[in-house]
Amino acid sequence: RQFATEDIPAVLERILWETGLPPRFLEIEITEGVAMEDVERTIATLGALKTLGVRITIDDFGTGYSSLSYLKRFPVNALKIDQSFVRNMTENENDAAITHAVIALARSLKLRVIAEGVETEQQRRLLASYGCDEIQGYLIGPPMPATELSPFQDARRAART
Repeated sequence: RQFATEDIPAVLERILWETGLPPRFLEIEITEGVAMEDVERTIATLGALKTLGVRITIDDFGTGYSSLSYLKRFPVNALKIDQSFVRNMTENENDAAITHAVIALARSLKLRVIAEGVETEQQRRLLASYGCDEIQGYLIGPPMPATELSPFQDARRAART
């Protein structure tokens, strides 16, 4: 709703100035469905965000009705593969093929690739073999408040050493 109704680049520019956060540390996610609602407005808004230096990710990629011709016009940094493909990719050849193809497409466009909904080590290994850059999901940890993140990361680092 905010993407369609507010001047997001101006709002974020003000917030970045007020907080002193370098823009490269802010990543905005926009769902594929929202991006496709008004393509020309999306391209202009994403272009303005990119000019600010903010990173942009298309979320839930593969679930909407986007055209590949639009994907090449969106000034984005990453694609996030929807969990509906990741969930069954180790048992379903079609989900595996789609996931692999999306990763290959993103890599050829020089975009980072994030897979969401990763719950098993088998999924992680398969995604890594396809060239996926990042994963999200319960394999890493559950959603949590920001106050719990640092202790969680510290505990994971300690477990690896």
